[in-house]
Amino acid sequence: MFNIDLHCHSNVSDGLLAPAEVVARAAANGVHALALTDHDAVAGLPAAQAAADAAGIVFVPGVEISVTWRGQTVHVVGLRIDPAHPALAAGLAAIRRGRIDRARRMGEDLARSGIAGAYEGAYACAANKEMVGRTHFARWLVDTGHAPDMRGAFRRFLTRGNPGYVEHQWAALEDAVGWIRAAGGVAVIAHPGRYAFNAREIHLLLDAFRALGGEGIEVITGSHHPSEYGKWADLARAFGLKASRGADFHAPGEGIDIGRLPALPHYCQPVWQGWAELAGHSSLTLA
Repeated sequence: MFNIDLHCHSNVSDGLLAPAEVVARAAANGVHALALTDHDAVAGLPAAQAAADAAGIVFVPGVEISVTWRGQTVHVVGLRIDPAHPALAAGLAAIRRGRIDRARRMGEDLARSGIAGAYEGAYACAANKEMVGRTHFARWLVDTGHAPDMRGAFRRFLTRGNPGYVEHQWAALEDAVGWIRAAGGVAVIAHPGRYAFNAREIHLLLDAFRALGGEGIEVITGSHHPSEYGKWADLARAFGLKASRGADFHAPGEGIDIGRLPALPHYCQPVWQGWAELAGHSSLTLA
């Protein structure tokens, strides 16, 4: 089976491993093609590309862009992007500037709940100081005994209605898709099962995304329970969207490991179908 993983993170955003280490782990896990998709940042792509070339892995330059749609956060993955494209670079820089302000407000909210030092702790956990995010806060909460594990940290803190959650305005959906397309990339909605939308809202999101030029949604992802794979495969087909596959790997021991996902349902059209860089690989529709 051709093993393709199109969603993972390095310590350039909220992963624990350096870009080259992510690629090495992917190679050890039998991945044939890999996309590095750090949150709102592309600084890890050159090192990942070099490591992938050395390991014989097909590398797909990517990014995961934070979006606000109908008052909720949605993530849009861009695949096969030109990271140097001016519109994309400027848009990502603007998002990163807002991240530090959000992180400070998260720390202040946790302090009001009796948990002091959270911003400083999360800041220390982040290798890239521009990219302090919820995962860094969650790791600090686990390390300091405020939560039993990462899942517990997000369940008790950092999510809507809980300490550490603050409202923040990210990029507009039309801007994120526009940046990705301008940079020659393919726009994919990340882990759609994670969002607190009802069925009507999901349909509206998929309609709007497709109308803007979005091309795919993640069907097989570490954020979806296996019982949900069929639902998202059916929705992809119903809305004329291609299917993607990515572990959303952040760190060893946190969720599904890189490259360890099952194959796409056989009736899905893979988002990578027809990509020239994959020419010559067999069984492309299986993974």
